Amino acid sequence: MLKNITIGQYIPGDTPVHRLDPRTKILCAFFFIIALFFVKTYTAYGLVLLFILTVTMLAQLKIQFLYKGLKGVFVLIVFTGLLNLFVSGGTGAPLFSFGFLRIYREGVNLALFMTLRLVFLILGTSLLTLTTSPIELTDGLEKLFSFWKRFGFPAHELAMMMSIALRFIPTLLDETDKIMKAQRARGADFDSGGLVKKAKSLIPILVPLFISSFRRASDLAMAMEARCYRGGEGRTRMKRLAYARRDAIGYTAFLLFVGGIVVLSLPALGLP
Repeated sequence: MLKNITIGQYIPGDTPVHRLDPRTKILCAFFFIIALFFVKTYTAYGLVLLFILTVTMLAQLKIQFLYKGLKGVFVLIVFTGLLNLFVSGGTGAPLFSFGFLRIYREGVNLALFMTLRLVFLILGTSLLTLTTSPIELTDGLEKLFSFWKRFGFPAHELAMMMSIALRFIPTLLDETDKIMKAQRARGADFDSGGLVKKAKSLIPILVPLFISSFRRASDLAMAMEARCYRGGEGRTRMKRLAYARRDAIGYTAFLLFVGGIVVLSLPALGLP
């Protein structure tokens, strides 16, 4: 189970992508998500794929690792594609008709677009967490939110909560995997039966998982208090964030990528 989830995991490295300032990667990931909603042509999606493959190669990550990360949300991807395929209407004759189910050419295009958008969305956010440690994410988010501190916005607390949540995703998945193996060793069956039986079989997993989660949260709180953690006020950092030349190159490359998406999507918008 842990091998099929990439969001929340961090792979240490000394690559150009790893050395980027966390603020650069966070902002690029944020605007990458926004840019995906402006993609209107398959050519633009090809540019998105090329961008993801380039970042993956620069970060020295395995393509197979990103592919495995899609297995955890395979059901969601298929459901999204089928929903748009059968629900979307069309202007011409249907390509397929069976009872009340009809598939139109517009529905096929929309299903492909939504499926590709969801896949690239997962891959893009996975690249952020795979190349940025939780501590760097915390510092980057807090620095980006620091402007809103003057308005009473809890920048440090929010950044801390988000980084802890991302950090504990693989930990809880690993814990779930151990509980499932222990329950199977005791004769539990999670695969046979209908939907209701499978849902009931998850109770022996959820109960110890919640207990373990509360215990880990309590241990973490005690550890933070033992280290005199009292929030972000007056705290100093061993490593201060500072932009470098590589960050300017990264922003420039990303702006060129976004510009390419806009140019390739203009014909679909009816613009010259």
